[in-house]
Amino acid sequence: EVRLVESGGGSVPAGGSVTLSCVVSGYISSTSSDYCLAWFRQPPGKLRRAVAAMGDNGSIRYTVSLKGRFTISQDNAKNMVYLQIDSLKPEDTAMYYCAAVENWSGGTCSVSVNVYNIWGQGTQVTVSS
Repeated sequence: EVRLVESGGGSVPAGGSVTLSCVVSGYISSTSSDYCLAWFRQPPGKLRRAVAAMGDNGSIRYTVSLKGRFTISQDNAKNMVYLQIDSLKPEDTAMYYCAAVENWSGGTCSVSVNVYNIWGQGTQVTVSS
């Protein structure tokens, strides 16, 4: 069974940094040669939107408006994917979700929410001003 479990959220002051972690279990690197891992966020009352996506070959795509303060990375040996957020702003307050899709054949990973069919439960980040 494929599972994604996020951690690392919490209350953080504006201007600070946070690193979110996602444990990927059940399939990565063992049964699927082409996959995408992504981070999404959903502020209260708003739609879920992508932050960044990363493929098994290391290719990365960021949502253009968020590029610069967000860094996605993965550790294949530990089956982990990370999202570092720097210079936090109150508008970064959201539930952050890890997502995955197997058998990806579309080149650089998508940042469309409709592509991903495996989701974690989310981790809340609250930024105080």
